[in-house]
Amino acid sequence: MAPDPVVTPAASARDVERAYQDNKLAQVLYHDWEAQTYDEKWSISFDERCTSIVRERFMRVLESTRHPGESLPYGRVLELGAGTGFFSLNLKRAGLVEDVHVSDLSPGMVEAAETNAERLGFTIEGRVADAESLPYEDDSFDLVVGHAVLHHIPDVEAALREVLRVLRPGGRFVIAGEPTRIGHWYARHLGRLTWETATRVTRLPHLRQKWAREQAELDESSRAAALEAVVDLHTFDPAELAGTARRAGADAVGTATEELLSAFAGWPIRTFEYAVPEEALGRGWATFAYRTWRTLMTVDSALDAVVPQKFFYNVGVTGVKPRKTQAAPRR
Repeated sequence: MAPDPVVTPAASARDVERAYQDNKLAQVLYHDWEAQTYDEKWSISFDERCTSIVRERFMRVLESTRHPGESLPYGRVLELGAGTGFFSLNLKRAGLVEDVHVSDLSPGMVEAAETNAERLGFTIEGRVADAESLPYEDDSFDLVVGHAVLHHIPDVEAALREVLRVLRPGGRFVIAGEPTRIGHWYARHLGRLTWETATRVTRLPHLRQKWAREQAELDESSRAAALEAVVDLHTFDPAELAGTARRAGADAVGTATEELLSAFAGWPIRTFEYAVPEEALGRGWATFAYRTWRTLMTVDSALDAVVPQKFFYNVGVTGVKPRKTQAAPRR
C-alpha cells in the first residue's frame, strides 16, 4: 500500500540515500516525515471512536493471561515507540492508565505525541529513545505498552529484555497491532492489487477530472512506500513471538489476534482512499468504511475460537516481569 505523499521532507536526498544503508537513520527519517501527517493518514483521533478501539485492543491482549488480582488502572506507564501517542493517550482517556511516559526513536513523533497530550489537557513526559537501550532506571514502570512497534525494531528480543528491565517486578507489558506473517502477505497483495486497479481506472478520460490524483503525488507516494519497506523489518508468527518474549525473560506470556475478514476489507478500502483525491470521497464514504470495518471485526471475534491465530492480520503479546528474579542485565 502506498502512503500519503510526503510533506516537507525533513532530510536531504543524500540523507535518504544513506538511510538505505543505516536502518536506524531510515527509521528516524521516515517517522519524522510521518509525524506530520500520521494521524490523518491512519484516521487517528482521541475521541470515543478511537478510545473504544484502543480499549478493546488492549483488553483483548491483556486478558489472555491477566490474573484475578491484577487491578486497573495501571500507575506509571511507558509507551514504547509511541508515535503520535495513539495507544497511550487513548488508554489514559479510557481510564486504564494514569502517569504516561512516551518514547520513540523519532524526535518528530515524540513532539507530535506531546502536542496531542497538551491538546487533551494531559501532562506526559517524552524522550527520544532507542527501544534496545532505554534511558530509564531499572524497575521504573508498572506497565509498558506498544502498538505496531516491534516490527520496526532490529532486535526484538533485546527490546523485550529492556522492557522487562524497566518494569517493576510483577509489572506487565502489553504490545498490540503487530503484523502476522500470513496477514502481512495477503494485506500487501490486496493493497497492491487495489492500488494498481484504482490508479489505472481513475486515469480513464471520463473519470480523470474527479477521481485521479496528480501524477506527482502518486510518484511521491511510491517513493515514500519504498522507504516504508525499509523500516518494516519483521512479520510474526504468534507462537514464535510468544517464544521470543519467554527467551527475553517474561512470565505469563500470552498472545491475542484480531482482524481477518476486516483486514480483507480494510486494506482495499484504505488503499483506495490513498489512490484518489480526498475531496472525491464524501462524509458518507468515511461512515461506510468505518461501519464495515467494525461489523467485520465483530464477526472476526467469533471466528477467533475456530481459526488459528496465524491467519489473522494483527497479533499482540503480553508478559509479566518475574517477581523472584533480578532484571535481565543491560546489554
